[in-house]
Amino acid sequence: MTNYFDELDDDELEGALLSKKQRPERFPARHPKKLTASVCKFVQVQDDSRHGFKFTYKAARFEEGWLLDSLGGFYEHRWISDVLKRVKGGKEASVYLCRAGAEVQAELVAVKVYRPRMMRNLKNDHIYREGRGNLDAEGKIVLDDGMQHAMAKRTEYGKSLLHQSWIAHEFTSMQVLEQAGADVPVPYEMAGNAILMSYIGDVDGCAPTLSEITLEKSEAKLLFERVLRNIDIFLANERIHGDLSA
Repeated sequence: MTNYFDELDDDELEGALLSKKQRPERFPARHPKKLTASVCKFVQVQDDSRHGFKFTYKAARFEEGWLLDSLGGFYEHRWISDVLKRVKGGKEASVYLCRAGAEVQAELVAVKVYRPRMMRNLKNDHIYREGRGNLDAEGKIVLDDGMQHAMAKRTEYGKSLLHQSWIAHEFTSMQVLEQAGADVPVPYEMAGNAILMSYIGDVDGCAPTLSEITLEKSEAKLLFERVLRNIDIFLANERIHGDLSA
């Protein structure tokens, strides 16, 4: 299983994992409003919770920091309680098996963590974006002229917005299809560059793909009909599966 963090040199990783405070500011920082004592205490509790997030999975170099940054919010809000292992690695994202937190009525959940935007190499992504609006971090259509201009010009700021839009589209599509009765994971939450969803499998491993198992003829026929049923649901909801395979 390829770990994309192992494929990058230290300079690339450090650049990708720098916090916003370490990066040069694009615009002058606004002066923060004065916080009440109760709000300060709440913020401190949240920060301590995230910093105390320790997980079972033995992450590769720099990967631990990236996961803490990506999944800290899920941990704070008790969506997850532990990261157990990485179940799949890819060029665009990796999927991790997590133990669910108190807010999820399941023992295990999966989280898809997209690799840093500057490390993704999805070519001709405009083909996939054609005909759909750009979404913000809350899954709403971007109406702000400045944001639209930045995305059209593909400035660094615009590219970060397009990256977020890509993730938001995946999450909202999962929501639409799950509600329509399609066989997709239940989408629980989206935060930054990660999507939390239901997990099919157990601690030992996720459910196998069709290419990994042997089917009886009768079973193959039923599953084929099930796939066609899902395609019908996708099309009825104006969605096309761009990577449908066994």
